[in-house]
Amino acid sequence: MSKLFKIFGDGTRIRIMSALNCHEMCVCDIAVLLDMTKSAVSHQLKVLRDNNLVKFQKKGKHAYYSLADDHVREILDVALEHINE
Repeated sequence: MSKLFKIFGDGTRIRIMSALNCHEMCVCDIAVLLDMTKSAVSHQLKVLRDNNLVKFQKKGKHAYYSLADDHVREILDVALEHINE
């Protein structure tokens, strides 16, 4: 559990997961949205992917990322609800 919360403790990864909470995106779209380099986004996506928080599917030359499942979405939603209390 501490490993999971450590991953959620990084602001960049939270921003990426929040963006993916809206809809799936490719690395280049995430980079533009968050004003980051594609390399930096890819690095963070690898951490998220290795910990089963995001998944991807290939469409042509691009990989499109989305949240791995509804559990990840629920964690984000509950955390935001707690902050807003």
